[in-house]
Amino acid sequence: MISYSLRNRPGPSRRRRSGLRIAIAAGTAGAVAAIGLMATAGSAHAVGTLGNAAAAQGRYFGTAVAAGHLGETAYTNALDAEFGAVTPENEMKWDTIEANQNSFNFGPGDQIVAHAQSQNMKIRGHTLVWYSQLPGWVSGLSASALQSAMNNHITQVMTHYKGEIYAWDVVNEAFQDGGSGARRSSPFQDKLGSGYIETAFRTARAADPNAKLCYNDYNTDGVNAKSTAVYNMVKDFKARGVPIDCVGFQGHFNPQSPVPGDFQANLQRFADLGVDVQMTEVDVAGSGTAQANNYTTIVKGCLAVSRCTGITVWGVTDKYSWRSGDTPLLLDGNYQKKASYNAVLAALGSGGGTSGGTSAGTSSGTSSGTSSGTSAGTSSGTSSGTTGGTGGSCTAAVTAGSQWSDRYNLNVTVSGSTNWTVTANIPYPEKVLSTWNISATYPNAQQLVAKPNGSGNNWGLTIQKNGSTTWPTFTCTTS
Repeated sequence: MISYSLRNRPGPSRRRRSGLRIAIAAGTAGAVAAIGLMATAGSAHAVGTLGNAAAAQGRYFGTAVAAGHLGETAYTNALDAEFGAVTPENEMKWDTIEANQNSFNFGPGDQIVAHAQSQNMKIRGHTLVWYSQLPGWVSGLSASALQSAMNNHITQVMTHYKGEIYAWDVVNEAFQDGGSGARRSSPFQDKLGSGYIETAFRTARAADPNAKLCYNDYNTDGVNAKSTAVYNMVKDFKARGVPIDCVGFQGHFNPQSPVPGDFQANLQRFADLGVDVQMTEVDVAGSGTAQANNYTTIVKGCLAVSRCTGITVWGVTDKYSWRSGDTPLLLDGNYQKKASYNAVLAALGSGGGTSGGTSAGTSSGTSSGTSSGTSAGTSSGTSSGTTGGTGGSCTAAVTAGSQWSDRYNLNVTVSGSTNWTVTANIPYPEKVLSTWNISATYPNAQQLVAKPNGSGNNWGLTIQKNGSTTWPTFTCTTS
């Protein structure tokens, strides 16, 4: 296995990644006539798409996005049709946002956030503290000045995006490759010592208490010395009350370094520490069955771990991938669906694995629009509440879907009209994580307004429990 950096690779996205496990493979995708994917207005995804299928499993399926490509119709059509979450590829990194000290450029990041919000997509922030793509002035600071600059950068960026970012990669790639388990040399490590990571997380929590705070790294997808070093850090943080909510596994693979056999077990051991796990930068060099099998393993492994909350592929299309010659993504350079796309969609439709939980529910309604339901899960007992409503000439019937230890799905069927609005009042402290087959808006943090988007009258939502197991109340009205 060869590990080396493509950090100076040219290309329109400027994506630079360190230490990727990769063997360069020759060949590109064959030329195919371009057919743009049609987006569904006002919806993050439509029926039979990656985002929709993942949402039905209580997960998100996202992609890295470059602001410079949002003007390309085929790019935005594919993005809007297929994905339920975005990660800015470079637009929130230090050298873009704060190239000069205390001079902040949020424009490119804001462009991505605005587009994602218009499509009801989750947004992952990437990344606050990383040794790479770091402006030169940072490295020249003294230890005390560097500490102040790091805290200021985290605070300013997170405050600007407060309430808009689902999760932040607070610290990225702080550990060396190989068997030492040591911290990587960087301006932060060399001048501030290992404590800078803890400081970064504490500063991040103060800046936005509601955002998920993640540590993110590569070559940690299986059980090895590097992943164990990260595991030990997370275990220590949890024991001492250092705020960390999630761990990101980048997931860069190729035929010589496929998804490891202990991938699922590795995710599970981190989840057992009490953190969410996420696949954050997935791309798989290759093509055909081998590539599809690797993607299938990733998806099924995530579904089998109840705290694996989502998967992000590192790009919409091979056309703009930082590894474009390796054709590592789910849509080819002409935005055509590859065998790996079909494999992912099939795997998402197959449901959870041994740790995913089970659910059962009943729902009944009356002419006045009330109904009740129960949902049982292996990890969280039962939940119940008023689950239906009528208004005008439509009815919303709600039944239990899949359930996990920290979240659950509800399936909604509207009858009586095709021009309906369903309002769901979410009991605090629960929160809507995702929806499918609807155009969703949020008048406030505890309310969802659902309208048809052309996908029919069957839709659903995933709710984060946050310690509560009471179902929302639903009211259906017609225009």
